[in-house]
Amino acid sequence: MSVWLPLLLSALAMTAIVGVRYLVASGGFALATRLRHPGLYRGLDAQMRREVLWSLASAAIYGIPAGILAWGWRAHGWTRVYTAIEAMPLWYLPVSVLVYLFAHDTWFYWTHRWMHRPRPFRLAHAVHHASRPPTAWAAMAFHPIEALTGAVIIPLLVLVIPIHVAALGLVLAIMTVMGVTNHMGWEIFPRFLWGGPFGGWLITASHHQRHHDQYGCNYGLYFRFWDRLCATDRGLGNFAAAHARAARRAGDDRRAGVGVARGRGGTDRDA
Repeated sequence: MSVWLPLLLSALAMTAIVGVRYLVASGGFALATRLRHPGLYRGLDAQMRREVLWSLASAAIYGIPAGILAWGWRAHGWTRVYTAIEAMPLWYLPVSVLVYLFAHDTWFYWTHRWMHRPRPFRLAHAVHHASRPPTAWAAMAFHPIEALTGAVIIPLLVLVIPIHVAALGLVLAIMTVMGVTNHMGWEIFPRFLWGGPFGGWLITASHHQRHHDQYGCNYGLYFRFWDRLCATDRGLGNFAAAHARAARRAGDDRRAGVGVARGRGGTDRDA
C-alpha cells in the first residue's frame, strides 16, 4: 500500500479529532456561560459564527502536522512519546507536563508578542481580535498564519522531549481548557486560583481579558512568568464593561420587542 494513503487518513483523522474537541469544549463552556450569565453573548451571533468558521479552519492546520507525526510515531517511532510507564521514572511524569506547558507558554508569549507588531497584526492577528468581546467560541479563531505558529510547537516538542502518552493527553486537555476559558468572559475557576497567591503566576480569564481590552500587555497563555519578567504584565482585568454591554444589548432587545408588539396592536403587558 502506498504510504500516502495512511498518511492522508491519519491527517484527516487528527483534523476531525481537533475539530470535534474544539466543538465539544467550546460548546460546553458556551452552554455553561448561558446558564451562569444569561445574555452575556446576546447579539453576538454573527461574531460567534465567524469564530466557529475560523476555528474549524484552524483545526485542519493543527490537525495535519499532528496527524503526520501520529502516523510517524506508530509506523516509525519518530517521536519521543512513550507508552510503557516504566520507561522513565515516575517523578518524570509531572515534570514532563510542566516542561511542556512552560515551553508552550514561552513559544506562545514570544510569537503572540510578535503578532502584535503592526504588520503581523494587520495581516493575521486582527482576525482574533475582531472578537470584541471574545466568547468561548474564539479559542481557535485564528488567521491561518497565526494558526501555523501555534500548530508547530507541540509536534516539535514531541520530537525532542520524552513524554508519556497519558501526560501528553493531559497537556492537550489543559491547552484546550485554558484556550477556551481564557476567552469566556467570566471566571469559572475559584477565586484562590486567580485572585490569591496562585493568581500572581497563573493566567486565567481575568488576566487575558485585560489583553483583549488593552492589546499591548498580558501576552502569556498559562503563566505570568514572561509577562512579569518583560514588564508586559498589567495585572487582572475585570468583566464589568463586557457585562454592562450585554445588559444594554438585552435592554435594547426588550425595547425592540415592546415596539414590535405595540406595532401589532399589543401592549406592554403583551410584550
